[in-house]
Amino acid sequence: MISVRRADERYRGGDAAAGIESLHAFSFGRFYDPDNLRFGPVLACNEERLAPGAGFDEHPHSHTEIVTWVVAGELTHRDSAGHATVVRAGDVQHLSSAGGVRHEERNDGTAPLVFVQMWLAPKRPGGDPVYEIVRGLADSTPYAVLAAGAMLYVRRLAPGERTAVPDAPGVYVHVVRGEAEVAGELLGPGDSARLTSELDRDAVARTATELLFWELNEV
Repeated sequence: MISVRRADERYRGGDAAAGIESLHAFSFGRFYDPDNLRFGPVLACNEERLAPGAGFDEHPHSHTEIVTWVVAGELTHRDSAGHATVVRAGDVQHLSSAGGVRHEERNDGTAPLVFVQMWLAPKRPGGDPVYEIVRGLADSTPYAVLAAGAMLYVRRLAPGERTAVPDAPGVYVHVVRGEAEVAGELLGPGDSARLTSELDRDAVARTATELLFWELNEV
């Protein structure tokens, strides 16, 4: 089974006056939708756009695996565990908030910042926060979030190029840029698809395309 969610169906949030635009693929904050709370462990897939100087002030998280993919610009991250990093396009950042951590995210650069942030529920709550950053994640290289039973793949495809969709109980697909046919459905920028028990499926790029695949052990 495949369920497609279009970019124009996402919940719009943020604060335009503060230079923040947020697009939510799942029920989020005041945008409550009881029929769209999660897909397997995936709780959120937010596209964030921050103007230079804009950002999210320090705020708490707990019992959540927070994975960030920077699309354009530079993201400055600081947290209460003492980490302070600049995350750039092509980098993957993972903050396991565990029993509790506070962090802030800002665009301290001079260019607009765009990033996709995904939240996953861990199988077991608690523990100590863990932070990791992978610089320049190579195409098709898996990034494991073991606490949530999930694996992230990034695919950058040339027009006409084909890639296999992971064979798994569940797959969550987000289109960062471009157009691709995924399991027979044409998806554009900001579109997403949720696949359940779909095996031997392909994604074919119509244009130069960047895709995020979550391979999920359970849905």
